[in-house]
Amino acid sequence: MKAYVFPGQGAQFTGMGKDLYDRFPEAKALFEQADKQLGFEISKIMFEGTAEELQQTKVTQPAVFLHSVILAKMMGADFAPDMVAGHSLGELSALTAIGVLSFEDGLNIVSKRAQAMQKACELKPSTMAAILGLEDGIVEIACSKVQGVVVAANYNCPGQLVISGEIPAVEEACERLKEAGAKRALMLPVGGAFHSPLMEPARAELAAAIEATEFNKALCPIYQNVSTFAIKDTEDIKVNLIYQLTAPVKWTQSIQEMIKDGATEFIEVGPGRALQGMIVKISRDVTVSSATII
Repeated sequence: MKAYVFPGQGAQFTGMGKDLYDRFPEAKALFEQADKQLGFEISKIMFEGTAEELQQTKVTQPAVFLHSVILAKMMGADFAPDMVAGHSLGELSALTAIGVLSFEDGLNIVSKRAQAMQKACELKPSTMAAILGLEDGIVEIACSKVQGVVVAANYNCPGQLVISGEIPAVEEACERLKEAGAKRALMLPVGGAFHSPLMEPARAELAAAIEATEFNKALCPIYQNVSTFAIKDTEDIKVNLIYQLTAPVKWTQSIQEMIKDGATEFIEVGPGRALQGMIVKISRDVTVSSATII
């Protein structure tokens, strides 16, 4: 069975989507529609912008979404998933690709999500750090012993867990985890503590945008970060999308569940190959590849 997976923030690179824009009139029209809807030329930043420009949250999230969704659309009948999943932001790309959200509505929610998260980041200095080489339980226990807010945020693959929270708390957790034997405890160049309680101020804003949007029936199951198992019910999908902002991304668990349900081939739709690297570390019994258009 084929599983299509969609990357999140961090997968962006200068030039992303330019091949689609140049090759397909339909793709060009969608990029131009996005420029108009967002009120700035995101396509120009995607194709020619600096790394710093692409790292702005208001740019990064819509940019990754656009690359993934337009690529899926240009695949036409070749895009035929038995199941899908998205890493954080990638959930919205996945939902748009399988028709739960229209292109316009998906982009609108992504834009509002990015803006709400940016506002939450500005309320309190916060950050994230990647912890390599330790079991998840050891990381969770270390975080629980630190004063202040620091939690497990991204369960990316065995031996790779990202923590998130207030800067002093994350720094202290990193020191504790190095002492516990972590191969690396690396502070990440992000603007805030995503997937932590510090994102709570963004949740109400995102919830309002989601509740005001029509969600269509899913063409196939989606394995969401919060629940990890197959979901098709639109109300459940909405609840999980809202809760995702403050809850951890259970990527390892989601991929394991997809394999348990029959997935043998994982195809990454969007910029980069990060998800493929994670999936290989989760299971050697599946194949991974990037989505391509012949």
